[in-house]
Amino acid sequence: MSNATSPVTSAAAAPEVTVWSLEQTSPSDLRPAAAAADDVRIVRSVTPLPEFSRFLYTAVGGDIRWTDRLGLSYAQWQEILRRPGAETWVAYERGTPAGFIELDAQDGGVVEIAYFGLIPAFRGRRIGGHLLSYGAARAWDLAERHRGRAPTTRVWVHTCSDDGPHAMDNYLRRGFRLFDTRTEHGSAAAPSGPWPGAFPSPAHDPASGA
Repeated sequence: MSNATSPVTSAAAAPEVTVWSLEQTSPSDLRPAAAAADDVRIVRSVTPLPEFSRFLYTAVGGDIRWTDRLGLSYAQWQEILRRPGAETWVAYERGTPAGFIELDAQDGGVVEIAYFGLIPAFRGRRIGGHLLSYGAARAWDLAERHRGRAPTTRVWVHTCSDDGPHAMDNYLRRGFRLFDTRTEHGSAAAPSGPWPGAFPSPAHDPASGA
């Protein structure tokens, strides 16, 4: 999973969060995971739709302290989704959204994996590694789908200790290399799932790439 939490007002009350930044600098760095089951498909969400993107964000990040976009207006969501080179790829299992990966095209041929993760019910089912592999490959060939976009020269991402002990391993197994580590203050509020009581005791680790 991706993206660190935003700062909170009272740092003393907030837990410390370790944030790791990782990168690939060549398409050959990517080490794909084994394909998921035949009933898993990954499809690009081409139409910018804040309602759908906010659903994915809250469903995936509700229990792992994703808070930075919760206060955005509809217009702000539209602006994010309509940025040149922005892409969202969604994994479906038997027609149901299981998770997503969001790509953010930046200057100089750089692409950030802005968000990546699975909805809790789909974690631990060998979908995460496949989705990350597919999304990283789409980051490398992103220029082919966007006229005037420079070819990708670097793909990067950051993950944090709130994402669970297996998040880092998933990125490393896919060929990402660590280039920065820092400590921040996370959210003082304890997450409870996409809505209160949804997943009070997740059966699987939040960021398992299995």
